[in-house]
Amino acid sequence: MTELAYLPDVASAYVRSFRAHVTAQPPGAIVLDRTYFYPAGGGQPGDRGVVRLANGSETRVVDVTKSGPSVIHRLKMANLPMLAVGAEVEGTIDWVRRHRHMRLHTAQHFVSAQIFAATRLRTRKAVMGGIRATIDLEGPLPKTDRIDFEGALREAVEHPRPVSIRFVAREEWDRNPASERSGLVPLPPQVDPVRVVEIAGWDVCPCGGTHLCSTSEIGRVIVEPPQRLMDGSSQVAFTLADDGPSTPDA
Repeated sequence: MTELAYLPDVASAYVRSFRAHVTAQPPGAIVLDRTYFYPAGGGQPGDRGVVRLANGSETRVVDVTKSGPSVIHRLKMANLPMLAVGAEVEGTIDWVRRHRHMRLHTAQHFVSAQIFAATRLRTRKAVMGGIRATIDLEGPLPKTDRIDFEGALREAVEHPRPVSIRFVAREEWDRNPASERSGLVPLPPQVDPVRVVEIAGWDVCPCGGTHLCSTSEIGRVIVEPPQRLMDGSSQVAFTLADDGPSTPDA
């Protein structure tokens, strides 16, 4: 079992290096007792980075996925002599890649909330990769609804809104599943408590991803014209147009 150390609060997503112990060695990979590496899921890609041993040897982490209660860290080289169960390692996350995903994911929540507020259309799927994100809606976006996404995002950067995380008991969530929720993806039955990501004044959504602490870090975004999908629904896509604001060292 791997402790998902990036989950408790927004600040945990800013941890770039950490120490942990190897608990298992699947072929070409390791499992750690705790990790800040994000495993692919919810439309957000897994992290990349390196793991380093006490003797200075290191190897690249080329993929991170979840398997049951464990996080699988796939390595570029899996035959380091001292990489064994019980070994202590230092993990270092590719921060440039991670921060791009945090920017994309937070912007996606914001745009999904904008769409829902204007049209009542919910997001059925969101996918992030590189500097681009796509949002698939549950139905066609009305042509009469011309939402100025770029303007709204500029406003969110210039007048920042805090992003926070809280945990809600599943029973409580099921009684009141975030009224005005912009997402359509159902929660798996085993999720308890529910991790809720909130952009102040705009969105409340269950999510296991990594997010910014403030919308000020989203930076400049270019939103593409909405596209009609084969099933008649709509897709909204956007790209990050700059490197974003600098962030403090963790």
